[in-house]
Formats: sequence, C-alpha cells, structure tokens
Amino acid sequence: MTDKIRVLISEEDVNKRINEVAALISRDYEGKEVHLICILKGGVFFTCELAKRLAVPVSLDFMSVSSYGAGTTSSGVVKIIKDLDEPLEGKHVLIVEDIIDSGRTLSYLMEILAKRGPADIRLCTLLDKPERRVKKQVKVDYTCFTIPDEFVVGYGLDYDQKYRNLPYIGVVEQ
Repeated sequence: MTDKIRVLISEEDVNKRINEVAALISRDYEGKEVHLICILKGGVFFTCELAKRLAVPVSLDFMSVSSYGAGTTSSGVVKIIKDLDEPLEGKHVLIVEDIIDSGRTLSYLMEILAKRGPADIRLCTLLDKPERRVKKQVKVDYTCFTIPDEFVVGYGLDYDQKYRNLPYIGVVEQ
C-alpha cells in the first residue's frame, strides 16, 4: 500500500531557508570553528546541506538517539544508540536535528553533552513543533521552519524508515 504524501514545504523553500540559516550561523561563529553534532538518522540530510553552506570551519560528529521506535509518537524513553567519537572539551558545539517536538530527547542530550566541557552548545533544527513541547526549557537557537502538529516525512524524516529521501517536507495522509 502506498501512502498519500501532501507537500507541506517545497524543496525550493527548504533550500532557500537552509541558506538563510547557514548565513546566520556563519555570522554568529565568525572567527571560530563550529563542531556540528548530527543526530542520526533523520538529521543527516539537513546536516550535510547545512555544513556545505557554512562559511566558517566545520568539524563533524554523529550521535544516534531514539525516543520513537516504529511508531509516530515519542515513547518518552530516550536511548543513546551511538555516542560521539570525539571529545567536546573546548569546542563550539552545534547540535543539528531534523525535528524537535516534545523536547525530551534534546533536553536529555543537551544535559549530557554540557557535562563534557564544550565552550558553548547551541541547537539548530530543520523543523520545530513548539505546540508539542513538553520540555519547555529546550531553547532552539536556529530554526528553519515552525510547523503545525502533523506527522511529517522527507528530507531525512521517515515513517517506519520510508520517505527519508523525499527532497521536500510532506505530511503522510491517512
């Protein structure tokens, strides 16, 4: 059975906004190297596109953190599946996520990473669903798009491992 996907944000709009956010980040980190932490799997598409557009030196590491499983809602239990390969001490860290909704995962992650001694730590997301926020203290420094509470796919976001490769943000319609 094939799901019906409605385009929420076009490929052109995604690319335009990533350019704008990359310019803001480049300005804010001018004269510094930014250490991007890509949150796998969904964040890889956005992280790669963002990194290509930054005008400051970039280093990169990956984490895999889960609070979903195969469903469409957060389980509330955060698991680190793959930890970082490099230490964070003294680095200007920018966590790059595909989407932030409840904030549970990012709240937990930022707390753990802050204990590793970075010079600073900020958060960048492709999509933000603030109306779903449970952890209100999660501060998003760079947001490409604020979206309504719909289940989205594309540009790295999946539904049971499908649709990550869509070049736009879409909504799975039942």
